[in-house]
Amino acid sequence: MTTTLEELLTLSNDALFEIVARGEPLDVEALADTAYTGVDLSMPALFHRLFWRYFRKTFHRDPSTGQLRGWNVKVEQTGWAVPPAPKRDRHGHALTFGHYEVRSAAGLRFPRGFAGGHYLDYRVAGNRFGDLPARLGYCPLVSVNPGSSELLLGWEVFNLGGLLIPLSDFWLLKREGPLAPDDVVPRPDAA
Repeated sequence: MTTTLEELLTLSNDALFEIVARGEPLDVEALADTAYTGVDLSMPALFHRLFWRYFRKTFHRDPSTGQLRGWNVKVEQTGWAVPPAPKRDRHGHALTFGHYEVRSAAGLRFPRGFAGGHYLDYRVAGNRFGDLPARLGYCPLVSVNPGSSELLLGWEVFNLGGLLIPLSDFWLLKREGPLAPDDVVPRPDAA
């Protein structure tokens, strides 16, 4: 049975965790050089009104290291039905934050017994001190439906020097399509 984006939008945090717990490992080759519209599923409505609900996550195969890495992009809060436009700085560059590497979760310890295939490690992706929340991210990410990379589900976990802190925050990713070569940004520590 296929789970739809519309169904994910209605689920409780407990039901979302059940999907993460049984979720399929990522097809990392299918993720290389793609962009996804992100939708926060757990923050309160007031947070969404004051800050954001929608964002973009990217996945890029770094040709110099072979590592699958990515970053978040701030977007206009226009919804998920059509990929939202990125917010831009005064030079016309997309506003990015929270860089990460996609890593295997094999043999690692996660809260609540998560034993899935992959996670996003924000601690090793060169985030600067000012991007402090992202510097703590250690977030499981799974494919919602077997054999498909169209919908992904992530769970926010922080790693404070080995102490893993699970948050009641889940987000889904809906595939937009290929990542344009001009949209690739360097790691913050390489810029």
